[in-house]
Amino acid sequence: MAKLIKGRSKKVGLPPGTLIHIGAKKTERPRITIIDYDEIHFEEREVKAIEECFLFKDKPTVTWINVDGLHQIEIFEKLGECYGFHPLVLEDILNTDQRPKMEDYGNYIYIVLKMLNDQEKNKQIEAEQISLILGPNFIFSFQESEGDIFHQIRDRIRKDRGRIRKMGADYLAYALLDAIVDHYFIILEKLGEKIESLEEELVTNPKTQTLKEIHHLKREMIFLRKGVWPLREVISGLERGESSLIQKTTGIYFRDVYDHTIQVIDTVETFRDMLSGMFDIYLSSISNRLNVVMKVLTMIATVFMPLTFIAGIYGMNFKYMPELEWRWGYPFIWLIMVLIGISMLVYFRKKKWL
Repeated sequence: MAKLIKGRSKKVGLPPGTLIHIGAKKTERPRITIIDYDEIHFEEREVKAIEECFLFKDKPTVTWINVDGLHQIEIFEKLGECYGFHPLVLEDILNTDQRPKMEDYGNYIYIVLKMLNDQEKNKQIEAEQISLILGPNFIFSFQESEGDIFHQIRDRIRKDRGRIRKMGADYLAYALLDAIVDHYFIILEKLGEKIESLEEELVTNPKTQTLKEIHHLKREMIFLRKGVWPLREVISGLERGESSLIQKTTGIYFRDVYDHTIQVIDTVETFRDMLSGMFDIYLSSISNRLNVVMKVLTMIATVFMPLTFIAGIYGMNFKYMPELEWRWGYPFIWLIMVLIGISMLVYFRKKKWL
């Protein structure tokens, strides 16, 4: 159950707001990138120290600061001091086992959700926690490791495609959330193909390995549901536009993300029901195969019962048996046994038992 439960023993007994990284260390050193833009200006660079980000704090442009790697506590301590982030927010960012949620702190909004990736090597879905902090003119995104699904958004900003350069930080937050939710559909499509393949195998030739794959997929769907279901509340809270950081014009776009989230949840629930029913299909298929085998064995035994009876009678060692002295006795008994066997097979076929 490693994917469902992560140990929090390091936090036991410590006061709230204590900054401790909970989760796997997925990169050697944190990587910090900055994208600063408006309708005319664009700047992108990678920095070595978090202090270099503080120069963009009071700029009127939109600043997107992305941090890959969460194990260096000093970065978050300095961020908290400069931007005034609550210690509990920084604590949640470092704890990579958070439930998707949205918290409004007035002058910034904290959002946490899961980014899913389908690992072909180990044939399982891996989730990475993405934490976003939306401010008046900035967005911080915190990831566990390098590599994400935001390359198209970066490309749109660089080449000034669409309306992203003309909108504020709230629209950038929408774009990031939309990319994550849309990527869920790619994961679900691959899972759907696996489920369809398993259904065909269940009906035609169920194996023990098939049952193992069903169990594996069922665990994946439980894991998916845990990461996707709470996202409905997160997007709903952003869609209502109760925060002054989200413009009414952007709320319409969040409504579209909300619709996609509902579709993802419906698909996950459908797949869960299908996998639950596949256990019944597996048991029925195995039972049908066993019934076919037992049917064949029963017919063979039924055909040989009268033949065994005849062979048993003439296998008795009595001296005075009239047929023993008859010249054609042996072929006659064979003829009777063959006729009995054929007649029984014809009867079984007529009754459609065979």
